[in-house]
Amino acid sequence: MKVILTEEVENIGQPGDLLKVKDGYARNYLLPNNKAVQATIQNMKQLEHQKRLIGEKLNKIKSEAEKLSKKIERLSCTITKPAGEEDKLFGSVTSADICESLKNEGIEIDKKKILLEEPIKNLGIFNIMVKLHPEITAKLKVWVVKE
Repeated sequence: MKVILTEEVENIGQPGDLLKVKDGYARNYLLPNNKAVQATIQNMKQLEHQKRLIGEKLNKIKSEAEKLSKKIERLSCTITKPAGEEDKLFGSVTSADICESLKNEGIEIDKKKILLEEPIKNLGIFNIMVKLHPEITAKLKVWVVKE
């Protein structure tokens, strides 16, 4: 029997996959548990329509991420922190501080998207990567200056 998966089934496939499974497996497990629907012409057309809508939505999200990437790359954030001798900071600059600085510039980004390998503990200029989309990262220039 041919079925279209509506949710992920371990060792079988992902949502939207068209599979040929044994009749008993489909009748007794997949269909009653709403994990799949029978592959009729109407369901196939509906699946194609849903895939097209999802594709359009993903393209829109990617284009918005590209615009935001260009906006971020034009920015440079300045973060002031108290520092001691030899330009060592009292404390450090973390992704939360960078996120707050971006928020002051009018850009809201989750701090988890700021790829900071370790907190910044010195004064200077740093290029920080911001992951906006699985395929798109932006380079943000961060200036850490003495308070």
